Amino acid sequence: MSDMAPNISGYSTIDIVKMFQLSELALDLTKEILVEKGVFLIKLFQGTGFSEYIQKLRLLFLKVNIYKPNSSRSSSREVFIVAVGRKI
Repeated sequence: MSDMAPNISGYSTIDIVKMFQLSELALDLTKEILVEKGVFLIKLFQGTGFSEYIQKLRLLFLKVNIYKPNSSRSSSREVFIVAVGRKI
C-alpha cells in the first residue's frame, strides 16, 4: 500500500511529475517483493502520465480498479487504485 506524496510546489506540472516518480518507486518495490496473486493499493492524482501508469499495472495484475472515495471533493483529481492478482 502506498500513500506517498511529494512536497507540493504549487505548480501542477512539477507536482504531477514528482508524484509519478514516487509511484514508479512503489511499483518497482512491488515487482521485487509482492507475492503471486498479491494486492497493490496506491493513491494517485489524475493527470499527465496517469493512463500510462494504469497500463503498467494492467500488465502486472489480473484486475485493476480505480476508485474515487465519497470523502474526496468532486473537483479533486485524487483516486485510489486497487490492483489485484499479481502476475508472475
